[in-house]
Order: sequence, then structure tokens, then C-alpha cells
Amino acid sequence: MTTSAAVIIPARWASSRFPGKPLAPLAGHPVIRHVYAAATAACPDALICVATDDPRIYDAVHAFGGRAVLTRPDHPSGSDRILEALDLLDPHHTISFIVNLQGDEPLLPPPYLRKALAALQQHPHAHWATLVYPISSPDSIRNPNVVKVVMANDGSALYFSRAPIPFDRDATGAAQYFAHIGLYVYRAPTLRQFVSWPQGRLERSEKLEQLRALEHGLKILCVPVDHPTVGIDTPEDLHTAEALLRANPRLSALST
Repeated sequence: MTTSAAVIIPARWASSRFPGKPLAPLAGHPVIRHVYAAATAACPDALICVATDDPRIYDAVHAFGGRAVLTRPDHPSGSDRILEALDLLDPHHTISFIVNLQGDEPLLPPPYLRKALAALQQHPHAHWATLVYPISSPDSIRNPNVVKVVMANDGSALYFSRAPIPFDRDATGAAQYFAHIGLYVYRAPTLRQFVSWPQGRLERSEKLEQLRALEHGLKILCVPVDHPTVGIDTPEDLHTAEALLRANPRLSALST
């Protein structure tokens, strides 16, 4: 990876389901430290930084030797927070690719991040890259919290939805379903343009910011991986991650 890449980790204190989760202890370390370690393992030559609105997270990152910047608390999305951080970190616009790695993804496999970044670097006509994985469970297909995506033959996204897409009209069972992992890689000019646009009707309806990009004709490259990641949305998710790490400590990049 080149120094023209940055991995920026948005991390908010406020969360309706799990306030303060970036600093929740996981296997003896804050969640955010595991995320930072995954970014470092994936892209050792990139600029890596946590973008937060809370001094407690800022101080915790500096305490373990990481880099963090304080951003405004009123950003409507992680992309907006990332752009503010990017302007603070790179005022002369030397960075070409930005990875949006969520601060609640402590067990993201570093190869996933590398694969998404490399895909965008290798496809000059794509504006974004993101990750998808196959699903077959009817419960997952119907679950509105599992975001589904349908893709064109070239792997670019046609649409993201909380609804089951594609619809298997004849119930043949032949439909293939893919779920979305909320890691994004942007080209820097695309990120600046995206944040300048108001929310579109599809984004407002589905509450999915990537639909704003599709509404404006941006090409989002979907990079397939085999398995979902273990995100931390609730205290129960933290318990799940703790159990996974007890069984296999190497799932955290901190152990390598």
C-alpha cells in the first residue's frame, strides 16, 4: 500500500443502543484499539487516524500510541466526519484513497481491508469500493438490519436495500443474495463531492447513505468476501466478540 492512502476510523461516543462502545473493554483492550490494530496490520504504510467527537475517545487513542483528531459533534454521517478529519490531516490534498473503517469493527480481517483498497486502486472507472458476502438464511434475507445488494455483471452495485432483493417471484430458490459490510473506500475527490450533495429520496427512505452515491450515478465496486464481520452494535455483540476471542485470540490484529 502507498502513503497516498488513509484509513480514517469514525468513532462516536453517543449510540442509542450502546453508548461509549469504542471504549468498551474487549479482551482487555478498548474496542477502538482492536480496530486501530486491524487498520495498521492491513495498511502499515497508510495514514491511520481515529475521527471522534469525544475527548474520552481522543485521549484513549493517544494513550495507546495512536493518532486521533477531534471533529464536530453534529455530522449527519460518518462520511461527513471523515471529510472533516481528512481536511485536518491533509490540507494540501496529497491523499488519493480514503478507507472508512467503522470504529465498531474490532475483528475485521486485515485482508478484507486490503482487498477493498486494492480493488479501487485497480479499477480506475470506479468511484467507491465496498465489501459484500453471500447469504442464504431466510432470516438474514428478511432482516432489515442486514443490508442486501444486487450487482451488475461487472460487480458494481445496482441497488442496496433493507428489503429482500432480488425478489424471487416464482419461488424457485435460484435467486442469489448478498449482504453488505459497511466498509467503504473512496477516491478523495469523490468523497468531497459526495458530502456536498444533499440527502436523496432513496437515502431518506432506506436510511442508507450509499444510495446517495447511486442516485448521482457513482460507480460502487462490490468486493466479495467469504464471511461477515463481527460488528459491535449492542452489549450482546460485545459478549459474542469476547467469546470468539477467548476461543481464538488471533482473530484480533492485536495478537499478531
